[in-house]
Amino acid sequence: MNTYHINKGIGRTVEFKGLKAQYLFIFAGGLLGLLISVMIMYMAGVNTYICLILGGFSSGLLIWQTFALNRKYGEHGLMKMGARKKHPRYIISRKSIYRYLKTNRKKSTL
Repeated sequence: MNTYHINKGIGRTVEFKGLKAQYLFIFAGGLLGLLISVMIMYMAGVNTYICLILGGFSSGLLIWQTFALNRKYGEHGLMKMGARKKHPRYIISRKSIYRYLKTNRKKSTL
């Protein structure tokens, strides 16, 4: 029986067969979702061969896409890409210049 080392040290990310961090969870969740969808199609009465072909094709596509994302973006790249989308491209100020030069003096109520 083969033994696979999943975690190689304390403080390091989880890695299995080259998949790191969030890609491993995307991969496992996607395969679980595909399994459930094929089971639902089978119980709904869809032809067995159609279920197998759709399940095989979509799982192959999921595997290929997950490894491609892992290779392209690396361990933290997917999170950085998501954070970059949330940052504004430009900081727009629609206030007049006079409002920036004007000093605000608070009135004390003593």
